[in-house]
Amino acid sequence: MAKMSLHFFSAAFLSLGAGTLLYLWYVIRKQERVGKYATLVNGLGATMLTLALLFRSIVAGRGPFSNQYEFALAFAWGIVIAYVYIEKSFKLRSLGIFVLPIALGLMAYATTIPATIEPLVPALQNNLLLTIHVAVAIVAYGTFAVAFASAVMFLFQRQNSVSWMPPRDKLEEIGYRAVVIGFPMMVLVLVLGAFWANTAWGRYWGWDPKETATLVTALLYAGYLHAFNLRGWRGTRSALLLILGFVATVFTFFGNLFLGGLHSYSGF
Repeated sequence: MAKMSLHFFSAAFLSLGAGTLLYLWYVIRKQERVGKYATLVNGLGATMLTLALLFRSIVAGRGPFSNQYEFALAFAWGIVIAYVYIEKSFKLRSLGIFVLPIALGLMAYATTIPATIEPLVPALQNNLLLTIHVAVAIVAYGTFAVAFASAVMFLFQRQNSVSWMPPRDKLEEIGYRAVVIGFPMMVLVLVLGAFWANTAWGRYWGWDPKETATLVTALLYAGYLHAFNLRGWRGTRSALLLILGFVATVFTFFGNLFLGGLHSYSGF
């Protein structure tokens, strides 16, 4: 079954790559049929990636969230699923050109690191907390990637002059909707992480680099929501906050590789 997981991973990578190209063809040629094919191929890629994670879970006997390889795949899965939801909700496909390459980049990164299944270190031997803690992180990270893509498109969409992109107000709405979903999940990551830290290490908070990076990321998105709703920040300023927030998200994901700390053995 471990080989099946790798085969499904390869199929997902190829499908999502093909889906990205089809989305690009769709916006260039403006052919609705091509757009439908892009959606179908992307859905196939999402299914294959889901199966890759499922088979790995069966082999490992736990959620596939214990190391950098597994969380890279899970992060990519969260992005793809978040995009599928946004595309269905807003009836647009051009966002896929900006979102899917992020997932593909994570999957490409996953091919450069060991995919072996190792026993859990003692601090991670809590299947329930492991699954819930990382699952909510995946939702947060995935929706933040969608918000980032909408913000990048917003900056390119000057005066609504790019015909194949959604209008600026729609892009701003997508970014906001994504953060409204992702931010509570990020807060839950902190709460669950503190509870787990007390169980594993005997303290709720220790200013570990990963903990601190997660807190900073959550505060950035809290600042975005505050500025958007209470300060009336719209346009370029809110888009830049979304971009900064996702930079912090990526740093949070990769930070354990060079910052060390108690999370250095895992990807979350």
